[in-house]
Amino acid sequence: MITAITDTFTDDHHRCDRLLAAAEASAGGSDWSAIGAAAALATAMERHFTLEEDIVFPALAQVFFVAENPIEIMCSEHAQMRPLVADLGEAVGARDKSAFLGILETLHFLVQQHNYNEEGIIYPMADGALPERAVEMAAMISDV
Repeated sequence: MITAITDTFTDDHHRCDRLLAAAEASAGGSDWSAIGAAAALATAMERHFTLEEDIVFPALAQVFFVAENPIEIMCSEHAQMRPLVADLGEAVGARDKSAFLGILETLHFLVQQHNYNEEGIIYPMADGALPERAVEMAAMISDV
């Protein structure tokens, strides 16, 4: 079985996890310019969400109707995370370390649960249902 979507999108989750950890680590000091990691995290997460919502999820829903409910849940979780990512930027702008760390903690929790479901359910489903497009979709996430 092809696992191109599972492998590459999971790797991208790990990349975003590293960016989140870098943002947390940078908040340990008082040099707010070092928290540019928050901007990198925001960009990476939005790119990831967009590729899923615009490319993978619609293609999967077209050929595998059982996927509609899990896809809807994943999109709703994206919608929950987007404002948190925006709030990170506001916390950086306000130099509010406490808010920044609190938002990161919440985001970290949501991301871990979300990734678990995508990696265990959605991505394998997509690899199985879209074998002819899996490599092409995987290449999109790899073009970072």
